[in-house]
Amino acid sequence: MHILVTGGAGYIGSHTCVALLEAGHEVTVLDNLCNSSAVALERVQEIAGKPLAFIHGDIRNPDDLDRALQGGADAVIHFAALKAVGESCEKPLAYFDNNIGGTIALLQAMERAGVRRLVFSSSATVYGEPDTVPVTEDAPLRATNPYGRTKLVMEQLIGDCCQAVPEMGAVLLRYFNPVGAHPSGRIGEDPAGIPNNLMPYIAQVAVGRRERLQVFGGDWPTPDGTGVRDYLHVMDLAEAHVRALEFGRDQAGARAINVGTGRGYSVLELVRAFEQASGKVVPYDVVGRRVGDVAELWAEPALAEALLGWRAQRGLATMCADAWRWQAGNPQGYDGP
Repeated sequence: MHILVTGGAGYIGSHTCVALLEAGHEVTVLDNLCNSSAVALERVQEIAGKPLAFIHGDIRNPDDLDRALQGGADAVIHFAALKAVGESCEKPLAYFDNNIGGTIALLQAMERAGVRRLVFSSSATVYGEPDTVPVTEDAPLRATNPYGRTKLVMEQLIGDCCQAVPEMGAVLLRYFNPVGAHPSGRIGEDPAGIPNNLMPYIAQVAVGRRERLQVFGGDWPTPDGTGVRDYLHVMDLAEAHVRALEFGRDQAGARAINVGTGRGYSVLELVRAFEQASGKVVPYDVVGRRVGDVAELWAEPALAEALLGWRAQRGLATMCADAWRWQAGNPQGYDGP
């Protein structure tokens, strides 16, 4: 198939582009590079040994979207979004504009182009503070921060469009905490500025780019007092998108599917695992809780296995080893020497 990947130069998008190319698909990427690098796409093509098309444009711009879809796309994978919980609390309007406004513009462009297949990059943040863990797809949806609310509204918009257009089908992948990097070490997570996610922050401390890790909250109701999350190797997640495309080929309507390992690890467990993988000490300070965070969140991934034939294959040691290989080889990220 010919796939348009919005936000394809970003962390998850670039790894998914590798998986798509290796699966034999044609890929066009639309990205404004606000939190990504075109170097990532050069390396994607190097890893896959195949070319892709790149359009430097914005998800909110109808002309950019029409240009990206005019080559006869069969489906869209929609990653393009701002994604930091803390930043979303400080700049909610920017998140509503980019994430919700961009999704509306994309759905309108898909309608103009007659494209009826979509895989959407959703998030476990739509569940908010869950009543129980592991979290199933039918758990209450009650996002606790602006970022999570944008993902929830984006899901609803897509679902409403699928109801209005009976032949339209969408897979809404609610993923938990993607970490790690491609095993080649050529592409990985390279956030702009101070990392908002835990693994790249740990990696930057380990490589000497940052002094100490901040652990947000040591008084959560968890075994060691730090937050517990379901960490998922980014290549497992990339492969889930390829499976979702295949599943969605003949499906109508919108279907939400969790993508996680079904196992939670605390912040301090992740720090210890990274120290073991890297051979580096990661100094840290426990500070106050972050607004919008929750104590524990991990997936019940049974539906992904039943519908997509997908199950996470890579464990925590591999996640940390691959993330360290990327960071050690690219201490300053894509812009470094």
